[in-house]
Amino acid sequence: MRGAKVLLLILIFLMLLNGMAFAEGIGDVYVIPIEGEITRATYNYLRTTLREVTKRSPKAIIFEIDTYGGMIYEAERIKNLIIDLDVPTISFVNNKAESAGVLIAISSEKVVMSFSSTIGSAETVPDTEKVLSMWRSFLRDVAQLRGRDPDIIEAMADSDIYIEGVSEKGKLLNLTGKEALKYGVADLMTDEYEEMLSHFRIKYSNIVRVEEPLEVKLAKVLSSPYINTLFLTIGFVGMIIEIFTPGFGIGGTVSIIAFGLFFAGNILAGNSQWTSLAIFITGLILLVVEAIVPGFGLPGISGIVLVILGTVLAMGSLVSALMSISVAIIITTIITILLVKHGRRIPHLENIVLDTSHEQEEYEVPAGYDEYLGSKGVSISELRPSGKIEIDGRRLDAISEGAFIPRGSDIEVIRVEGTKIIVRRV
Repeated sequence: MRGAKVLLLILIFLMLLNGMAFAEGIGDVYVIPIEGEITRATYNYLRTTLREVTKRSPKAIIFEIDTYGGMIYEAERIKNLIIDLDVPTISFVNNKAESAGVLIAISSEKVVMSFSSTIGSAETVPDTEKVLSMWRSFLRDVAQLRGRDPDIIEAMADSDIYIEGVSEKGKLLNLTGKEALKYGVADLMTDEYEEMLSHFRIKYSNIVRVEEPLEVKLAKVLSSPYINTLFLTIGFVGMIIEIFTPGFGIGGTVSIIAFGLFFAGNILAGNSQWTSLAIFITGLILLVVEAIVPGFGLPGISGIVLVILGTVLAMGSLVSALMSISVAIIITTIITILLVKHGRRIPHLENIVLDTSHEQEEYEVPAGYDEYLGSKGVSISELRPSGKIEIDGRRLDAISEGAFIPRGSDIEVIRVEGTKIIVRRV
């Protein structure tokens, strides 16, 4: 009898050990959010996160998606990350998977829609035939790989694709959760992790949610093409204001902050290295040199080239960079024209436009100007480049040789061209 009890205790102990070993071997399920605009920061974050998660032998990975889309090149790279995983993958569309988000969503083995979610509207920008053809091939390839209807997926990207009873003519396809489930784009509709894991018969120990780091969220916002365009515009406008106004003031401060945020965001997002910032700063220095030295020559041309090159390298995408620079330059030009015309009406910007009036009778107009060649005097108004000077007690109209000359500066007449007196600061 005693031997039987001992044997029973040994069996119970072995069963407990076996159960513990089984529980330890189940593994956790990791939930990785994919939110906001799809940028290079998103790809870098997912690459690093997946590298860490896969080391822990996960039972499955759930990608919780809520995005309006973003850069299709980065979406294609994220698709490759997901497809290359050796563990079960689930895309949980929690709210929306639009545009580039469609490719990411269908990359997982399983797709789950929440009860209030949508998927679709995957048109490219720019919507050229070449870009659209490439994008459609990405979507079709993944749809076929995961057993989804490629025609339905492609109809989300191309309004010319019409599927009777599913899409409307001339409109991009966008499906609700119920519609996605009905047409085989999704495998399940639920809001619960436990329900989806039970439905797909995935056993696990715990559900671990991975939080997106604050620096990644910040980088995604700062590196957005729209925010980049805004920073560039503010930076260029601030630089123009600083050039027009004497001394270092608000224009230069705003310009430095805007350009700093532009490069900080792109460096944090992994779009560029410090090299792009060094190139950009070199270009700005050359432009300043060109503004000081009369004429337009090698420093000015080199400065423009380096500023554009630094911006392109910072954004990491030639198309996005050129679009942002073009928009920024156009807006800056318009604002500059408005400032030149109406600067006197704006507080603190009245120095952009010479607004000093003088009575005509206060000045003497000598019969000949050649007598003033080599003469020295003082500027009695700012020369931008034209203004008023005084030589030997006589007030005359004059033009500065390229550079701005503040009021009260010592000047010298270096050239006389007909009725024009050209001076420089001494």
